[in-house]
Amino acid sequence: MTPAVRLLRQEGVPHVERPYDYDPDADAIGVAAAEVLGVEPGRVFKTLVCQGDGELVLILLPAPDRIDFKKLARALGVRKAGMAEPAVAERATGYVVGGISPLGGRRRLRILAEPSLATHPTVLVNAGRRGLLVELAPEDLVRLTGAELAEVV
Repeated sequence: MTPAVRLLRQEGVPHVERPYDYDPDADAIGVAAAEVLGVEPGRVFKTLVCQGDGELVLILLPAPDRIDFKKLARALGVRKAGMAEPAVAERATGYVVGGISPLGGRRRLRILAEPSLATHPTVLVNAGRRGLLVELAPEDLVRLTGAELAEVV
C-alpha cells in the first residue's frame, strides 16, 4: 500500500484504485494509461514537480497537456519557472518519477491544479507507484492537498 492510498483510506475518502500496465516507453504515459483504463485522457491528471525561485511546487494538469512555464511563473509570482531535477523531485516527494502522487508525499508542497480539474465528476491521479492510479472526486483531491486552481497550460 502506498502512502497515497493509506491517506485516502485513513481519511475515509471514496476512491477506486486503478492498476494498469505501466509502459515506460510510451510517448505520453498518462495518455497511455487512460487508453488502457478506457477513460478520457483529460480526466487523468499527471503530477509534475516544478520550481520557481527555489520553491518546489507540484503541478496537476491533464495528461495530454503541457505546462506553459511563463504562465506557471506568473501563477507563482516569480520571474522564471521550470521542471525540477528528477532526483530533487524524488527526494522531496518520497516517490519515484513516473509514480509521483499529489497525495501522501514526504513533504507538503504547494500544489497548483489546472482549473479543468473541477469540471469532472471524478479524476485519476497517480497513487504513488508506477502502474497505479487512484480515481476520486476532485473536491476530495483539493481538500486533501490544498491545491489551488491556476491556469498553467
